[in-house]
Amino acid sequence: MTRRSFIRGTGGYLPEKVLTNDDLSAMLDTSDEWIRERTGIKRRHVAADGEMTSDIAAAAARQALDAAGMEPADIDLIVLATTTPDRTFPATATAVQAKLGTGPGAAFDVQAVCSGFLFGLATADSMMKQGLFNRALVIGAETFTRILDWSDRGTAVLFGDGGGAVVIEAEEWTGAADAGIITHHIRTDGTKSDLLYVDGGVSSTGTIGHVRMEGNRVFKHAVANISSAIQAVLDETGLTADDIDWFVPHQANKRILDGVAKKMGIAEEKVVITVDEHANTSAASIPLALNHAVRSGRAKPGDLILSEAMGGGFSWGASLFRL
Repeated sequence: MTRRSFIRGTGGYLPEKVLTNDDLSAMLDTSDEWIRERTGIKRRHVAADGEMTSDIAAAAARQALDAAGMEPADIDLIVLATTTPDRTFPATATAVQAKLGTGPGAAFDVQAVCSGFLFGLATADSMMKQGLFNRALVIGAETFTRILDWSDRGTAVLFGDGGGAVVIEAEEWTGAADAGIITHHIRTDGTKSDLLYVDGGVSSTGTIGHVRMEGNRVFKHAVANISSAIQAVLDETGLTADDIDWFVPHQANKRILDGVAKKMGIAEEKVVITVDEHANTSAASIPLALNHAVRSGRAKPGDLILSEAMGGGFSWGASLFRL
């Protein structure tokens, strides 16, 4: 008998304010056609004045708890993936813990930018399999628009704000090995960090800074690194792309999604795409896409899900789980 983690519920939240491509074209030298052709994005959501990352995370978490049929007091672990914390410290997860009123337990942040949710899922899954915790909220939440340079067409059109969450629960398991959360493959290459970064920080400039990116070089590395992570997961489990029911990737850019799916032989109809509706929400994008797939009725209990991401750092990874 071994402990295994299972996803019990999903949730998501997008701020009310919407910024369309046409809105951006009034601010930048760009157009709806230019943005759609290069990214697949139609619109993005922007946090309201005074709306913090913890507010977005808590809203997504409440929906996930409702879906799981659980109360906040049932949760003994919160892992929040974010690059845009409320404050330098304490961890924004502690603010979420306070806002939800969860039971005694641990709450902390992970920072792997767009890969953050997968790093957080792998962390929570590992801790629960060790018996340290029983029920966890794994959340990805961002107010990414607050670190954008709105004069930079190369980055301003790409990102938005939002949050997504899953509730996972550990139980003693004697059944099939391909149930629940099955495996993860996560990696980082710090030598590439200058290709995608924020030009500010507490110990460097004392400022928040803005996102800077070399888009063409990031695209090339993204397809290669993500594909290698997916292949590692498939090799470990002995599965093929045909065995996957749904591919739920990080929603960065439709060209990257298409490139990875094509390279790995994943059928187009299996790819869950939501980037058009909320742009790149960094750590929030995978749980938002998963929540969409579940609530739209596409992804059903028992379906095998493959997720992947790549973000600044460079960080990247893939996870395989069954709903």
